[in-house]
Amino acid sequence: MKFWFVLLGAFYFISCSSPKNERPPNIIFILTDDQGYGDLGIYGATDIRTPNLDQMAREGALFTSYYATQPVCSASRASILTGCYPDRIGVHNAYSPGSKVGLHPEETTLAELLKEQGYQTGIFGKWHLGDAPEFMPRNQGFDEFYGILYSNDMWPKHPQQGAVFNFPEISLYENETPLQVLEDQTFLTAALTERAISFIKKSKENPFFVYLPHPQPHVPLFVSEAFQKTQDRGLYGDVISELDHTVGQLFKTLREEGLDQNTIVVFTSDNGPWLSYGTHSGSSGIFREGKGTNWEGGHRVPGIVWYPKAIQPNTRIDAPAMGIDWLPTLVEFTKSNLPEKKIDGASLVPLLTGISQNSPHTNFFFYYRTNELHAVRHHDWKLYVPHTYRSLNGKQGRDDGNPIPYEMNEIKVAELYNLEEDPEEKRNVAKFHPEVVEKITKIADSVRTVLGDRLQGIKGSEVRPVGRID
Repeated sequence: MKFWFVLLGAFYFISCSSPKNERPPNIIFILTDDQGYGDLGIYGATDIRTPNLDQMAREGALFTSYYATQPVCSASRASILTGCYPDRIGVHNAYSPGSKVGLHPEETTLAELLKEQGYQTGIFGKWHLGDAPEFMPRNQGFDEFYGILYSNDMWPKHPQQGAVFNFPEISLYENETPLQVLEDQTFLTAALTERAISFIKKSKENPFFVYLPHPQPHVPLFVSEAFQKTQDRGLYGDVISELDHTVGQLFKTLREEGLDQNTIVVFTSDNGPWLSYGTHSGSSGIFREGKGTNWEGGHRVPGIVWYPKAIQPNTRIDAPAMGIDWLPTLVEFTKSNLPEKKIDGASLVPLLTGISQNSPHTNFFFYYRTNELHAVRHHDWKLYVPHTYRSLNGKQGRDDGNPIPYEMNEIKVAELYNLEEDPEEKRNVAKFHPEVVEKITKIADSVRTVLGDRLQGIKGSEVRPVGRID
């Protein structure tokens, strides 16, 4: 009889100390705005010093082929929070102030999934998924919101105000209450970080999710006085330097509060750099074009993940991944539940933990604006289907912070690039590989029946009527 009591006691001890009873990891998701692939030291920048992000990458995982889901703000952010291609959920382009559409509350966000697991959730920064009351952050799973509702250039000081835009004042919000009209934004990067740190300290007894979508380095650029004229890249470099400093502050807080071993930190950008602003713009590195195009420079951005409990230092991931993958990845790490509705993303945990070296996707679909399919990546091949697009055509943006206009270009027949051999997309090899063109064209045709394609007059069969008010 004594033997059975000992055995039952052993089972009890094992069940109580098993991983399923461990506290789930905290999450800090840092998202910059319009930051290019070539804007961090660890990604090759020589004129901007980013010691904290470089160290984060060395201690964690660095993606060399991570894609923002769309090359524009609102759509990209929607994919991060829902795990869906924006076209599936009816989110397109970038919302203007007073827009009657947004991320529909019927969609399930990452914040809502984590709240079901007992997480405290806060967003500190730029929302840009609808400014009508029903679309605001606290109706989307967040306990707290401190920041702005749309891009920092959507204000009366926009250089095209009157001629193109008619933007109202931009306000800093606390939850649903406007605190002040923003005339100067130099304090904002520091203020958002301070609020995130305060939230971490008061929430540390429970698991927490901090979503920190900085408005910078989207133009107009603003930086605290302490960081002005410190980088060789000029004002843009100063802005990145301050952002890097705030990452260091977050890690310092995690260490001081004893939270560093059980916290996941993600750093990425919502799309590539806006190249039309000259020295006020970022760098897409070797990649072609930037924000607003589906060339590699519009989508391929930094992607760094730090989680010492599960990710080995100096993990380099060359397999492609996309913004749709963050939700299922963080769901797996936190043992949360996936949304009931269909999503498009897949977990990156096998890649991050070294279990696999292969992407969870065979294909990536590059849409832009109002449901236009522009390109498909299939393994190392990227096929551009006929479409029109905006381009700078190699022009240099103006140095005074005002934009130069993009030109409209057109791809009339399919163009094919091998990204392994030609990451700069300089050599169209479609005529040498007709069988590849035919295969990926069929893949493009098949996805149009799901996600649609406005250019082809095809409405997707699974596109849900959300993100708009009928």
